[in-house]
Amino acid sequence: HVEPKIEGLHASIDSGADTAASSRDRADLSLPGVIRPVGSRHLIRQVFQEIEDIFFSIGFSVAEGPEIESPYYNFEALNIPEFHPVRDDMDTFYIDVPSSGDKQSVTSLLLRTHTSPVQIRTMEKTKPPVRVIVPGKVYRRDNPDATHSFMFHQIEGLAVDSDITFCDFTGTIEYFVKQFFGPDVKTRFRPSYFPFTEPSVEFDASCIFCNGSGSNSSGTTCSKCKGSGWIELFGAGMVDPAVY
Repeated sequence: HVEPKIEGLHASIDSGADTAASSRDRADLSLPGVIRPVGSRHLIRQVFQEIEDIFFSIGFSVAEGPEIESPYYNFEALNIPEFHPVRDDMDTFYIDVPSSGDKQSVTSLLLRTHTSPVQIRTMEKTKPPVRVIVPGKVYRRDNPDATHSFMFHQIEGLAVDSDITFCDFTGTIEYFVKQFFGPDVKTRFRPSYFPFTEPSVEFDASCIFCNGSGSNSSGTTCSKCKGSGWIELFGAGMVDPAVY
């Protein structure tokens, strides 16, 4: 009884009656597996990458430095005097580290308050021309709220070369902002002061949320620019000759 059944199955297979069905159901183990994406890049990392790509296109490279710094690199080499308010422990996180071989003495270090120490480190080890941007984390004693944090991210640029003028400086900034926010954004520079730049400026861009009008589509005051039509982006300037 069994043998005729087996012979019948063999005959069915040999005749190719089940060829279509078997080819449809058979798994091809030579095919690559299904690649499923796992996670995604953080929004801050995505912004960093976009900014880096813009500066890469005009000849800049990325420089990095330690987040735990000495007061020399964080303040003194940047022309910030000893008794400047930002050096107070109310503004800066200091770390006392025991000196090697002497448990009684300590070395005072700090969590960098800006990425500018990397400027000094870069100029120490690299001869001009220098064109770098410095992305990274910085730390300050701020109470957390909607616009402040004790740890935040910063990107700054440094260009050192012969015959660089203020026009080169402003042109580079405007190029970056229009690439990042769009060609229709308006820009303006305001005089300011920073210990390590001269001249120094504050840089504003027209509000991208209300198109610089100061009000939204419903006629109410724009909450992003507080009705001014401008958003302050960053401080900047030409490197002060006293730096380093």
